[in-house]
Amino acid sequence: MLSKLKNGKGVNLEHALRVLAGLGLTMLVVPKAHAPWLEQAAFHAAKIDEDAAREQHAWREE
Repeated sequence: MLSKLKNGKGVNLEHALRVLAGLGLTMLVVPKAHAPWLEQAAFHAAKIDEDAAREQHAWREE
């Protein structure tokens, strides 16, 4: 099943969700029109996390 997922082949949704859960991930289903907003929000959140990690690293070096 993992090979099928890696190669873009069809798998049972239940199995795909189990793989996501095993990787510590989740799937969010939203209307297509909302996807760009959520992608932008996720990018912003990741940047905030990255900036915070950088600040923490700099603080430890002082």
